[in-house]
Amino acid sequence: MPLVLEKRAERSAFIAIASPVLAIALTLVTMSILLLALGKNPLMALYVYFVEPLTDPYSLMEIAVKASPLVMIAIGLSLCYLANVWNIGAEGQFIMGAVTGSYLAVVTNGSDVGHWLVIVMLIMGAIGGALWALIPAICRVRFGANEILTSLMLVYVADLIMDYLVRGPWRDPKGLNFPTTASFDPSATVPVILDGGRLHAGVIVTLAVVAVAAVMLGRTIKGFEIRVVGAAPRAARFAGFKSDRLVIFTFLISGALSGLAGIIEVAGPVGVLQPGISPGYGFTAIIVAFLGRLNPIGILIAGLFLALTFIGGEGAQISMKIPLDLTKVFQGVLLFYVLACDSLILYRIRLIGAQSKTA
Repeated sequence: MPLVLEKRAERSAFIAIASPVLAIALTLVTMSILLLALGKNPLMALYVYFVEPLTDPYSLMEIAVKASPLVMIAIGLSLCYLANVWNIGAEGQFIMGAVTGSYLAVVTNGSDVGHWLVIVMLIMGAIGGALWALIPAICRVRFGANEILTSLMLVYVADLIMDYLVRGPWRDPKGLNFPTTASFDPSATVPVILDGGRLHAGVIVTLAVVAVAAVMLGRTIKGFEIRVVGAAPRAARFAGFKSDRLVIFTFLISGALSGLAGIIEVAGPVGVLQPGISPGYGFTAIIVAFLGRLNPIGILIAGLFLALTFIGGEGAQISMKIPLDLTKVFQGVLLFYVLACDSLILYRIRLIGAQSKTA
């Protein structure tokens, strides 16, 4: 009996919640099959991935550290996606935020500078990410260019700019020719808030961003405008909302949050500017945004879950010799199932043969 997708008259709240749960379940089944193909015990591997990190205080702090940039970037992306603006270049904005914010740390290295320095670095990082995001926004508004392509291509430009700087003018002369800046001074680093780990003040900034985003989307005219322009562009035009202005606004906010996440990562856990500062945060945050239903609280939960896969993947590599790249496979499969299961929100599956027999 053939299956067809029938458009729902209205969206089901239950399906909207059940969709990401089903996506996670299907991902776990798929990963179990892959682990069996690798000759690994899937139950043991899944325990190492998802349970073992939750039993260790240090791992819990590492989950928070990993989740912080994911959540912050995903919050910005969710504003874009709710407005039907497709920013795929958060990775490049993350890198440019790290580069612009690191400039002060490089030029003041070895100087006696006060703790105000790190605050200015964070501001510069946010501005750098916002300006980098402004490029695809202007290209769409002014020239009608596809923001998916322009924002994505700018990722590689940002990466090459950073690579040039750390191999050239910003390279540490005492770094044995490695492509890295000198280690940041204490005044240029984000303070650690708990001893015995790397939990830093950037996590608190991320929680503040979640709270502000939740209030803005749920309680302000701008949040209402974002949702209306994305869901009903024609109604938004009748209401006097300007879609071009919203494209600029959402790209600027998304870029600023990505850039802020970038400089916090460099001035916090990493401590230097060097290639490979991001394990793909900008792309993984896309999964976080959709898994969290483009809702700030849901994104916080989804970010913690994806961070758990990073930490669990490192543990599985050490204890079970499972390739670390399998974590990226897991994240890619999860995004595939999230998008596939989201079709159930708009459509229901119907058996044509079953209906005809009933009739």
